[in-house]
Amino acid sequence: MLVPALLVLFFCLRGRAGLSPHFLQQPPDLVVLLGEEARLPCALGAYSGLVQWTKDGLALGGERDLPGWSRYWISGNAASGQHDLHIRPVELEDQASYECQATQAGLRSRPAQLHVLVPPEAPQVLGGPSVSLVAGVPANLTCRSHGDARPTPELLWFRDGVRLDGDTFHQTLKEGTTGSVESILSLTPSSHDDGATLVCRARSQALPAGKDTAVTLSLQYPPVVTLSAEPQTVQEGEKVTFLCRATAQPPVTGYRWAKGGSPVLGARGPMLEVVADASFLTSPVSCEVSNAVGSANCSTALDVQFGPILLAKPEPMSVDVGEDASFSCAWRGNPLPRVTWTRRGGAQVLGSGPTLRLPSVGPEDSGDYVCRAEPGLSGLGGGSAEARLIVNAPPVVTALHSAPAFLRGPARLQCLVFASPAPETVVWSWDEGFLAKGSQGRFLVETFPAPEGRGGQGPGLISVLHISGTQESDFNRGFNCSARNRLGEGGTRVTLGRRDLLPTVRIVAGVASAAMTLLMIITGVTLCCWHHSKASFSKQKNLVRIPGSSHGSSSQGPEEEETGSSEDQGPIVHTDHSDLVLDEERALETKDPTNGYYKVRGVSVSLSLGEAPGGGLFLPAPSPLRPPLYDFNPHLGMPAHCRLYRAQAGYLTTPHPRAFTNYIKPTSCGSPDLTPGTPHFPYAAFPTSSHTRLQTHV
Repeated sequence: MLVPALLVLFFCLRGRAGLSPHFLQQPPDLVVLLGEEARLPCALGAYSGLVQWTKDGLALGGERDLPGWSRYWISGNAASGQHDLHIRPVELEDQASYECQATQAGLRSRPAQLHVLVPPEAPQVLGGPSVSLVAGVPANLTCRSHGDARPTPELLWFRDGVRLDGDTFHQTLKEGTTGSVESILSLTPSSHDDGATLVCRARSQALPAGKDTAVTLSLQYPPVVTLSAEPQTVQEGEKVTFLCRATAQPPVTGYRWAKGGSPVLGARGPMLEVVADASFLTSPVSCEVSNAVGSANCSTALDVQFGPILLAKPEPMSVDVGEDASFSCAWRGNPLPRVTWTRRGGAQVLGSGPTLRLPSVGPEDSGDYVCRAEPGLSGLGGGSAEARLIVNAPPVVTALHSAPAFLRGPARLQCLVFASPAPETVVWSWDEGFLAKGSQGRFLVETFPAPEGRGGQGPGLISVLHISGTQESDFNRGFNCSARNRLGEGGTRVTLGRRDLLPTVRIVAGVASAAMTLLMIITGVTLCCWHHSKASFSKQKNLVRIPGSSHGSSSQGPEEEETGSSEDQGPIVHTDHSDLVLDEERALETKDPTNGYYKVRGVSVSLSLGEAPGGGLFLPAPSPLRPPLYDFNPHLGMPAHCRLYRAQAGYLTTPHPRAFTNYIKPTSCGSPDLTPGTPHFPYAAFPTSSHTRLQTHV
C-alpha cells in the first residue's frame, strides 16, 4: 500500500515541475563578417518575467530597443518567450561573449562567442608594379598585407594561375602586432622571365577568394648564345663555317672566338670560317658574347672524320712460363678504327680491339706481336706497332755441328743456349769431370754471344769445348752441355766424330800421280815439238830445261851458245807452247821479260784447290803423321760432295818449286765429258780470257 502512494506523489510533483521556466533555445557561437548583422537567438518557456542580455558580463538592459546601444536590439514575441539579440552592423568591438538571462527565474544561457571576421586588404609588392631584375642573379620579391584583418591572412604567389612553390621559390611570413603580414619570394630569374607577371594574393576565412596584387618582371640579362656549324660532319681538310647567334638585354657589345680554350686571333663578329682537322674533334670551338650586364659563351665540337693515329704503343713484356700476358695499344680515329693483333710474319688474327690477352703462355708464344689499325674512310692514316713478348723458361740447349777430328789431334765441340732469364752458367760434363769455364787438362771452355735467335727466345750463348790431343775414349763417349737458370735446367748430348787418315793418303797419292803424269806429258810434248820445229822456233818459242835430264841437246842455236856455258844448267829443249794456248786469237808468247838477262830454266804447273781468306794460297798445316784431308768445297764455291777431275781441278806439282801458275776456279762438278783422244789434261778446257796469267821466272 505504501509503494503505490509514493508513485502517485512522484507523478504529481513531476507535473508541477514541468511548468517551471526553462530555455527553449540558447544562443550558439557565431562568426560574422565585419559590417554584417549578427543574430543571437534566445527562447524561454513557462516564463513571462524580465529577460536581458549581457556582453562579457555587462548587462545591456531590459528594454527591447536597448537604449545606449544604437546598433543593438532585441526582437521576437515576448509573450511566446522569444528574445533574440541583433547587432548591425557588426564592428570589431562587438566580438565578445554574450548570455541570455531570465533574471526573475534565475536562468542564464550558455555563453555564446561572437567572432568578427575582418577581410584582408589588397597586398602590396615592394617595387611594383614593375620590378627590374638581372637574369641569373638571385633576387627577393616582398609582398605585404596591412590592416586589422582577422584572422591573419595567407599570402600566396602565382604565375599564370599556377601557385609558385617547391625548390625554385621560397616564402617567409612575418606577422606584425597590428595584424600586418609579409611574404618574401626568393627566385633566380632567367632571360625567359622577362615580361612575366607574378601575383601576390592575400587570402583568409573572411575572404576565401582573396585579393590580388600583380607585378611585372623587367629583366636585364647577359647574352643567350647559340652556336652552329655548317656542315657539322666533315672530312679532314674541308672548310667549315661557324655562326654565333645571341639575344641580350641590353644589346650585344662584342664577340670573341676560341678553340680548345685558346683565343682565335683576328676573329671578330658572329661568323668564323676554318679548315677542319682532327684537333677539332677534341678541341671544341667556342663563341663568347658580351653586353653591359655580363657575358655568355657556347661551344660545339665538329664531327671530323680522319684516319687512325697511333696514341700509345704496346710495351714489351717479360713473363714466366704459365703466366698470363697482355698487350695494349691505343689508336685515335673517326670513325673509331678497327684494331687487330697478329704475330710478326703471320697472317692469323689473334684478337681485335685495343687489348690482346694471352692466357698461360709457353715458350712457343715468345715473339713479336703486331697491333695494326686499318686506314679510315678517306684511305689515310693507319699503320702498325709491335712489341716483343719474352717468355721466361728453362734454357733450351742445342748441339751445333762439330767437325770430325783425328786421333791425337785437336777437336772442337759446340752447343747453342737460348734462355730467358740468361743462364747462370753453362757446364760441359763427361765421364770423369766437368768444366764451366777456363781450362782443365786437355780441355778448354770458351763462351761467346750467339746471333739473335727467334724473336722473344731470349739472349743466346755459344759454348765451345776445345780438346787438345784427342784420345780413343773421346770418340766413344758423349759430352753433355747443360745450362741452368732460376726456372730450370736444359741440356743436350754432343758426340765427337772421328776422321780416318786413309782417305787423306789416297788423295795425296792421287795428286802425286797426277803431277808425275802431267810432267811426263809436258816432257813428251816438248821433245816432239823440238824435233819438228827446230828451224822456225828461234823467235817464237821459249827455252825450257827439263829437270832431271843427264845430257844436252845435239845442236844449239846461236842464242843458246850465249848462255850455255854453264854445265849445271842442264840440257836446253826447244819446245812449242802451242798446246798451252788457251785462246787461239791470243797466242802465248813466252818472251824473256829480262831481255836475255835470264834464261827460263824450268817450268812448273801447279793447280791450287783454294784460296785463303786473305787472298793468299790456302795451305793447311800438315799433320805430324800424314797430310790431313780438307774439304775445299766451301773455298771453291763447289756443291757438296763434289769430285775433282784432272781436266778441271786437282793438285798439279812439278819438281821445280818456283814456276808460273794458272788457276781456273771450276764452275761445276761432275763427270768430265772427254772425247776419245782427248789428252789427260787438255789445257784448252780451262777458259782463261777473264783471268790474268801469272808467270814466275828465275
